[in-house]
Amino acid sequence: MISRLSRRIIVAVGFLLLCAAAEASTLDQAQKRGFLICGASNGLPGFAHQDEAGRWSGFDADFCRALAAAIFDDPDKMRFVTLSAKDRVKALQSGAVDLLARGAAWTLSRDAGQGLSYAAITFFDGQGFLARKKTVSSLRDLGGLAVCVQQGTPFELDLADFRRDGVKPIEPRPFPTFEEAAKAYSEGKCEALTADLSTLAAKRQELAAPADHAILPELIDKEPLGPIVRQGDDRWFDIVRWTHFAMVDAEELGVTSANVDEELKSADPRVRRLLGVDGGRVEGLGLEADWVYRIVKHVGNYGEAFDRNLGPGSPIGLDRRLNALWTKGGLMYAPQVR
Repeated sequence: MISRLSRRIIVAVGFLLLCAAAEASTLDQAQKRGFLICGASNGLPGFAHQDEAGRWSGFDADFCRALAAAIFDDPDKMRFVTLSAKDRVKALQSGAVDLLARGAAWTLSRDAGQGLSYAAITFFDGQGFLARKKTVSSLRDLGGLAVCVQQGTPFELDLADFRRDGVKPIEPRPFPTFEEAAKAYSEGKCEALTADLSTLAAKRQELAAPADHAILPELIDKEPLGPIVRQGDDRWFDIVRWTHFAMVDAEELGVTSANVDEELKSADPRVRRLLGVDGGRVEGLGLEADWVYRIVKHVGNYGEAFDRNLGPGSPIGLDRRLNALWTKGGLMYAPQVR
């Protein structure tokens, strides 16, 4: 039998181990190694893409750089790890990466059933359609026509379930992979291609004449996307979430990478709090008082990151849609940094 003293020793050791685990937070580990490790899926232009020189670019890549800027005052103090869809969750669960720039769309089972947490919605995506402008301009025009879709995906299920008054049934034309579905669409074997907007926008740029194709204005499903972290590290969760909030707030207040130095002298108390002019070190986050200034100076606000990588002036050419600020008819809304 285990003696009373032995039980006390076991309890004490267990308590010390728990304390050590709590102290070894993701932020502490990143600061100790000197850089952030960000899991990303390569090959999606506009979001996360590595060029021949090894340089990463894209909306998701910029979010990871913003985190590095907040922590180290250096957006390049980070490493990207390319992960396939099947390896992302395991890599995050095991601690091989500090966060996923994004993964599959936010759902209950993914949020609650894998020991992971979605920190924020950085991109409101949704299932839509890519079609030729000369024949299709709205969802109603697709009634009775063939639509290419990847087999065995939620996109196929949603397409089969889709019903809307006044719209004839759409004919799903499934293919084993998305690339095969996209190839069939480019060859004219179907009138439209369906997937989430981000995937369709990237694929449009690979077509022979991108300007001849349009993403229809309607969506038939929600696909909220954003960074994912491990459960149990509340401070790291807050840092990742508030990095997004800070970028949104900076856009709403008109603070940009171009004017942020001048805005340090602003008389607006909201701007002064945002940039750390008023108020001390943010103890709850473990970051320096100027952490938002660092983000905006090195990476920009939310609108800058969106426009640079995804907006109408970029090769992807996406409108803000739901990702516009709440003051401009969109869903981008953030609590104040105060």
